[in-house]
Amino acid sequence: MWRIIIISVAVFVIATVTTMVGRGGGNFYVPVLIAAGQPVHEAATSGQFILFFTAFAGMLIFQKHKAVDWKLALVIDMPTNVMAFVGGYLSGYISGVSLEFILAAMLVIAGCFMLVRARERSLSASKRFGFWQRRFGGEEYLVNLWLVIPITAAVGLVAGAVGISGGSFKIPLMVVACGVPMRVAVGTSSAMVAATALMGFLGHTAGGDFNPEWAIPVACVAVVGGLLGGKLALKTQAGRLKLFFTLTTFAAAAFVLFNALRS
Repeated sequence: MWRIIIISVAVFVIATVTTMVGRGGGNFYVPVLIAAGQPVHEAATSGQFILFFTAFAGMLIFQKHKAVDWKLALVIDMPTNVMAFVGGYLSGYISGVSLEFILAAMLVIAGCFMLVRARERSLSASKRFGFWQRRFGGEEYLVNLWLVIPITAAVGLVAGAVGISGGSFKIPLMVVACGVPMRVAVGTSSAMVAATALMGFLGHTAGGDFNPEWAIPVACVAVVGGLLGGKLALKTQAGRLKLFFTLTTFAAAAFVLFNALRS
């Protein structure tokens, strides 16, 4: 019981902070659950379960303030969801340490990518096949589907396997590669995180790894953190939100790498 209470406090803090930057927090949830004694594959399943409820709670706040581009989420997230199910199902065939090293490497890449300054893009390319001009929330941005869809599919495969949401990779993709405003990217990511986490969870449970005695009470606490994090995100300036995202990404990479080396 005390172990669950301590984990719940940690998850509340993680849920609040990560929802602020459009991440699910699986980068932290899974190592915390492993450190508390859960086997890595069971922790990945619990992490996806917690992720879904955290992201869904945050999404409700962002949607209330019209910061979720549903059309963008629907188009670019479908490959992620399909591959998250596949990744979750196949995770049992990959060692836990290998999954952690893969995740740490991808987080470092995502953090570095976020440091790249988004360039102004001409919307004239929108007339070309595979380029989609979006108008949302008073902003215009250009989505290169040739680039976005393959990357989100790869993200879904890895995210489903290691028990995370993929928000750490989708936000840099939206902000840097597509010019999506940070506030909209965070809000849209929350919706995609929820969908990806659900598919990853279903894939994991198909493999038979789920401990509801741990996951359900912790998920309830995470919902409160998700609601609070969404409200804080809407009050934070875009530049500071982007910097905060980058710092938490590097912190997540260091945390996962430390846990992998300790194993």
